[in-house]
This record gives sequence, C-alpha cells and structure tokens, in this order.
Amino acid sequence: MKSTVETVSPTQVRLDIEVPFAELASSIDEAYRSIAREINVPGFRKGKVPPRLVDRRVGRATVLQEGINNAVPGLVAKAVDEHKLRVLGPPDVDLTELEDGEKIILKADVEVRPEIKLPDVSALEISVDEVNMDAGAVNAELAKLQERFATLKAVQRPAAAGDYLGLDLHATADGEDIDEAKSVTYKVGSGDLLDGLDEAVTGSSAGDEKTFSTKLVGGEHAGRVADVTVNVRSVKEQELPELDDEFAQSTSEFDTIAQLREQLDEQLRKTGQLRQVNQARERAVDALLEGVEIPLPQRVVAREMENNKKQLAGYLERLGLGIESYLSSQGKSEAEFDDSLRSDAEKSVRTQLVLDALVEAEELGITDTEITTEVVRRAQLAQVDPQQFADHLVRSRQLALVAADVRREKALSLVVEQASIRDGSGATVDISAALTTEADAAPATVPAP
Repeated sequence: MKSTVETVSPTQVRLDIEVPFAELASSIDEAYRSIAREINVPGFRKGKVPPRLVDRRVGRATVLQEGINNAVPGLVAKAVDEHKLRVLGPPDVDLTELEDGEKIILKADVEVRPEIKLPDVSALEISVDEVNMDAGAVNAELAKLQERFATLKAVQRPAAAGDYLGLDLHATADGEDIDEAKSVTYKVGSGDLLDGLDEAVTGSSAGDEKTFSTKLVGGEHAGRVADVTVNVRSVKEQELPELDDEFAQSTSEFDTIAQLREQLDEQLRKTGQLRQVNQARERAVDALLEGVEIPLPQRVVAREMENNKKQLAGYLERLGLGIESYLSSQGKSEAEFDDSLRSDAEKSVRTQLVLDALVEAEELGITDTEITTEVVRRAQLAQVDPQQFADHLVRSRQLALVAADVRREKALSLVVEQASIRDGSGATVDISAALTTEADAAPATVPAP
C-alpha cells in the first residue's frame, strides 16, 4: 500500500491511498464467504457456494463492494499511522479508482488537530472572588436552620408575605379544564409556583376563592394562558425557635450556640474556597483561550452541536417538555437557539483542542487507577453499577474518550497550579489549599475528579 498526504487546511488533510489487489485478498475472500452464507444455490450447502457461482448469482461488483468496504477502515487507519496524523473524527472516504485484480485508489478527507502555539502557563493571571466572612453570612445560615426547624400555627387573619397557605388550584384555558392540584402548601412571596399567585392570595383568608390569569411554563400546556381558580384552605404563620444553646443541642452535635456559629463560619469558609476553585478552573480555560489562535474543525463543531442538542432534548423530554415550549419559556427564537448552541460548541471544541495540546506538550500520562476512578465516579453519578458501566464503555468504544477527559482534567489542573491567582482584593490565593478542601469536601463514596 502506498499513501500520500496533502494539507487542505489547518484542520484537514487529504490522503491518497493506492492498494494492490493482493492486499485486499483476505477481505474479498471473506466477502465471498459472507455472501455464500446468505444465498441458496441448489446442490450446495449455505456457506459452501464456490466464488464463481457467487459471482453468477450476485455479481462480482457486489462482492468487491463488500470486500472493499470492510477493508477501508483498516487501510485508512494504516495510512493515518504512517503519516502520524492526529485525527479528530471519522474520515470521509471515496473510492476513486477500481481496477479489478490490479489496484484500488482511495481519497480520504480527514479532520486533524491543528498546530497550536501555547502561551506560557505560568504567566497567566486569573482573578477569583474574595472569600468574605462576616457575621451577616453566619446569621443568614442560622436563619435557614431556624426555618428548617420552625413550626406552623394556624391564624385567623388575612395572608401576608411569609405565611404558609393550604391551596386547591384549578386551571382552565378557552373553557377547557387542563389541570388541577389539591392540598398544595405555598409560602406567600416565594414566587416559585405560578406568576400572579402571590398577588391573588395576599390578603386572602381561609375559605376565600380568587381567580387570576397566568402563562403556563411547564407540562404539555406550556405557553398557554390559563385562568386559575385558587381556594385558600388555611393560613398559617411560621414560628421560629429561639437561637440559644437548646437550639444548638437539638439541631446539631454542638452544646452551645457559639460552637454552632463557629462551625457554620468554618463551613462557609470552605464553601467560599471551593467556589474559588471552580472559578479558577473556569477562568483558567478562558485565559488559555484568550492567548491562542485555534482554527476550528467545522465537522467536529457540528457533531458537538448535534450531541448537545440531543442531550437537551432528552432532558426536556424527561421533564415533559419539547424544544418549542422550552424556547418559548426562554424567550428565544430557533435561530437564537442555534446561535447559542454553535457558540457553546465552538468554545467546547476550542477548549478540548488547547487542553489536548497541553497534554502533548507536557507529556501528561494517566494510569489505569486514574481511569478506573473516573469510571467509578461517572457510574455513581449515573446511579448504575460500575462494572456494567465499564462494560458499556468498552462495548461502545467510549473508554478512550473517558481517558482523554482525564488527561484534559490533568492539563487544566496544571494550568491552575502554575498560573497566578488573586482575589478581588489583589491577595494571592493558595489554590493548593483550596484544592485540598475540595477533596476533603467530596462525598466519600464518589472519588473527586
């Protein structure tokens, strides 16, 4: 086999591959055997029909087509290895010449990773938010804890913000009953149920009935304007427990409210540090992308767009929504949605390419243990058996993709460790300490990424 390579663009090459028929012999012989198993010829058992009769029954051209099609992936892969190409996806292959018994000539258009000139990672500057700790933040956490252990007491007065109501809801649209809900508990002022509900029920007492109009945002009737009748069954106010030592003892492992405050302060500090870690990782990618020019392989971008769209469609389907209702709720046109998908896909592809270039430049390898840890982590997030998940990855040939993701994570960690990271006040952030906090805070059953 002979092959030559021609650069078409920074992200595409064309392979011309000439293959003598002698190198196709085994594939063509297998095509004869395969077709022989599918046809019936009197006097011969299936699979035992000689090639000359196979040619007579289905035609030599059919045999050649099957044999060559089966051989093409291996032939292209051999040429890719010969020219040390860094392929980004499946090639487009055309059979341009066929001389039976002599040779075939293939042309393969292959998308390849472009050459990327990486910036000096240690010169990158990344800004993250400050970890601001004050009494107000701790008080806010204590208020949440109070609310969790609060009790509700029925009151004989009009409903006000913060009250909890027992409601029955009935919705109609164009005179048609479309939905109802019984015994719904709703906090006045939360705004997390229906637009217009707060205005309708504020000032209402137990036994009152109100009607209001609203645009539905979920379910099969999303986007329709409905008339909603709400019956107020009860009005209750919240009674908060006192913030004292007894409260600390009943809600935590601490004996005093002062100890509980200290624990909440430390918890908030760690949460802030984890937020800094996430910001540093996100902004490290942005800093990398700003410093390099990356030609985009358009077919890879198109595949990324399609995958993202399928994932979103699947998620919406589980919620009982379609793309149309989702776009309506977001106030987006289909063109704006496609533009957003393309922008996200382009950034994702650019990120993968620059991190892959960093992996190669730094010669970052991975161990079997690191791959296993990532597979287990993904399986647990998906709530499936790790071994079954691993078997699925092997069968679907996706294990290499997981390995690539692990390498990229290592490359990103390298950027975060070597870059200069400061908070809003200009103080240097010790990201290694924050990374330790992230690992400590991760659930014991799920390995940290």
